[in-house]
Amino acid sequence: MSNEIQQLKRLSAPLLAWYDENRRVLPWREEVSAYRTWVSEIMLQQTRVSAVLPYFARFMAAFPTVEALAEADTERLMKLWEGLGYYSRARNLQKAAQIVAQRYSGRFPETYEEIIALPGIGDYTAGAILSIAFGKRVPAVDGNVLRVAARITGSRLDVLDAKNKKLFRSWMGSAMSAERPGEYNQALMDLGATVCLPSGKPLCRICPAWDFCAAHREGCQEELPVRAKKKEKRREHLTVFVLLREDEVALRKRPNTGLLAGLWEYPHVPGTLNEEDAAARLSDWGMTPLQWEKRLESHHEFTHIRWEMTGYVLRVRGEGPDGWLWTDEKARRRLAIPSAFARFTQEIENTYEERE
Repeated sequence: MSNEIQQLKRLSAPLLAWYDENRRVLPWREEVSAYRTWVSEIMLQQTRVSAVLPYFARFMAAFPTVEALAEADTERLMKLWEGLGYYSRARNLQKAAQIVAQRYSGRFPETYEEIIALPGIGDYTAGAILSIAFGKRVPAVDGNVLRVAARITGSRLDVLDAKNKKLFRSWMGSAMSAERPGEYNQALMDLGATVCLPSGKPLCRICPAWDFCAAHREGCQEELPVRAKKKEKRREHLTVFVLLREDEVALRKRPNTGLLAGLWEYPHVPGTLNEEDAAARLSDWGMTPLQWEKRLESHHEFTHIRWEMTGYVLRVRGEGPDGWLWTDEKARRRLAIPSAFARFTQEIENTYEERE
């Protein structure tokens, strides 16, 4: 048995005792099912717990079962997801729900091989479902768990390296509780989120591992875990058109594949256009500018891309190209517009409020 596994095995008993006293009360923990665990874990990817809570409540009210999600109207699904970002997660949720409904008669499969084969489910989510919903001894290793494990063992391995992640996962699988695997995984999640903090000074004095943690002993908590420096995000410059016609705003639908697939957006073009070039583009679209209201600057970061956006808010005359949809406020509330365009959406609301 490796030193790392021995060190991590020491954590199990004090961790579970700590969890029994300090566990976060969360809706997917109070009523446990494979479906609720799955939805919550997908929502929690790249998102804070506090942000997920209202989304989870609305989602469960709208789609209380796998079958309801499988049959959901895609536009409604995307609208309910609006603001959570990473919309491919929602699309994969529905694809997986359709498979579970059709292939497994609505009952979630209980083997790692079957669960990992579902769209959008990786090692971590599979481990969370199997351990929490089915009581199986399968680790769920995310960024929180990697940080805790690296600090307790004093490991200097790069946790972003795929082969190292696999090694950490094997350590956690060997060290985790056999009697309470679901609580063990959730305890690690809570420990990483509330005590063994990712930024700032970790709260070592209230950590159940403080007396045997290698990082605490060596005073190197803030140096771990080791992460290779990420590549700088590619920058894309866009000119966004917020086109107002009476009480309507122009939207168009994005392609069904790729970034933000199938969502609604304000018309835009690559590059940063000045007002003269923007007017020329409007003419190409068959639009006549009537009044230039405002020029805006905004940006949005995706996983690998940063959008640098210049926006023009203006009143126009014309219909625009085929496929454009002129929407009033009621219609826009039903459509999913990505948070990447939040600055422009807010400006529309401000503009119409000023007119009232």
